[in-house]
Amino acid sequence: MKHALPVTREADFAAWYQSVIAEADLAEESGVRGCMVIRPWGYGIWERIQRLLDDRIKATGHENCYFPLFIPLSYFEKEAEHVDGFAKEMAVVTHHRLVPDGKGGLMPDPTAKLEEPLVVRPTSETVIGTAFSRWVQSWRDLPVLINQWANVVRWEMRTRMFLRTAEFLWQEGHTAHASAEEAREETLKMLEVYREFAETCLAMHVVTGEKPENERFPGAVATYSIEAMMQDGKALQAGTSHFLGTNFAQAQNIRFQNASGELELANTTSWGVSTRMIGGVIMVHGDDDGLCVPPRIAPWQVVIVPMLRDQPEDQGIVDYCRDLQKQLGALSTLGEPVRALLDLKPAKAATKRWSWVKKGAPIVIEVGGRDVAGGNVSVIRRDRLYREDGKLDSRVMPRGELVDTAAALLAEIQAGLLARSTEALRAQIVPLDDWAAVEAHFAEGVKNPGWVDVRWSRPTGAGLDAVVERIKALKLTIRNAPLGQTGCDEGPCVFTGEPAVERVLIGRAY
Repeated sequence: MKHALPVTREADFAAWYQSVIAEADLAEESGVRGCMVIRPWGYGIWERIQRLLDDRIKATGHENCYFPLFIPLSYFEKEAEHVDGFAKEMAVVTHHRLVPDGKGGLMPDPTAKLEEPLVVRPTSETVIGTAFSRWVQSWRDLPVLINQWANVVRWEMRTRMFLRTAEFLWQEGHTAHASAEEAREETLKMLEVYREFAETCLAMHVVTGEKPENERFPGAVATYSIEAMMQDGKALQAGTSHFLGTNFAQAQNIRFQNASGELELANTTSWGVSTRMIGGVIMVHGDDDGLCVPPRIAPWQVVIVPMLRDQPEDQGIVDYCRDLQKQLGALSTLGEPVRALLDLKPAKAATKRWSWVKKGAPIVIEVGGRDVAGGNVSVIRRDRLYREDGKLDSRVMPRGELVDTAAALLAEIQAGLLARSTEALRAQIVPLDDWAAVEAHFAEGVKNPGWVDVRWSRPTGAGLDAVVERIKALKLTIRNAPLGQTGCDEGPCVFTGEPAVERVLIGRAY
């Protein structure tokens, strides 16, 4: 069967991923290594993610604000573990002016060197912590619950669009609390917000859990993540939430007077998701014809393509389509009005049809002269593109029937994509009981091995370092220890042989 993309997932998953981004007009290279131009369709998906998640963040009592892109280097130096974790990825500004270099180019002006280097924001714990130290004086000032939508820069050596870029867009939440218990509750509350958002809006089933010590955010006491399964069996860390304890409060002097008049350190948290989620949507829902966008995050849920032939009857077709667009726009699905677009670009109908298929519009409707005469439309569902005989499944139905069923159809597509994602994740997690079985499962030549679920004793220090080196040899990482474990099967940890306390998921990851 011939498909719309030049490469299939089976042939080359990495090349397929890049092909989806290009053919779906999501993003393109910018001329700066690791930085991308996000095109309107890709940015439209991000805007939908931003709006839906922002509503959830505000519903939990957080307020949006904004902090500077540039952070004094001295702010990072106050928290040694944090700066060590990001030191190799920091972009640093040292001068504020350029002058001619005498060779036809430009160079930093030696007389314009900054008194203190400025780090281009890799994350904002240090600058926000400094603000918290000014804002928090008394227990009455707590909790502080803020969020910002921003861009950050981390100078990645190996980049891939949406998944790992030098600059990316994200939201980062930061909070301060009077007690460790309250801060931990906040950390897990926002993790649950991410889980619900990923599954409800992205139709992407995830596993929530705690990261091992070696995978914690630099300076955190505990890090939690949502992990998604990509179609090639690799994991994608789609969001994280960190309990920072008093580590950053100590470094940034975030102290408050409690009800008894004593000074205490605040407990802080941070949590965030980024444009990496779009990469997850591509690799969870895409196919060999392009992207398949869940209706909740689709900029346009229904696209109407009139089949025009430069004939007098064309105006009648356009008028018919405009009326249909109005009818669809008056409907509501998944809690919002239906987003319907009439595509009047001067291109052949077949070209436009396949363009929207590759972009992943949930429903594509074609309307020609015969459809108008019969009061019909031709409907293509992006999640079910082909019939059993391999031909495009374009179904003719009465216009009224489409209008009556479109809202329910979009909800059905959303639910179906989540069900497909859930089934795929569960089918690719294999429980194993010993290290030899793990080695065999991930042996060279085994395609799409997915993840394994093994017993774990929570080693620390040198014991954990030894485990990390062993799994690194197989290009594996520990993803997380799923939350909600009521107990561990009796038996030894597959790595240390010591009694296990929980189970962890191990796999290859992006």
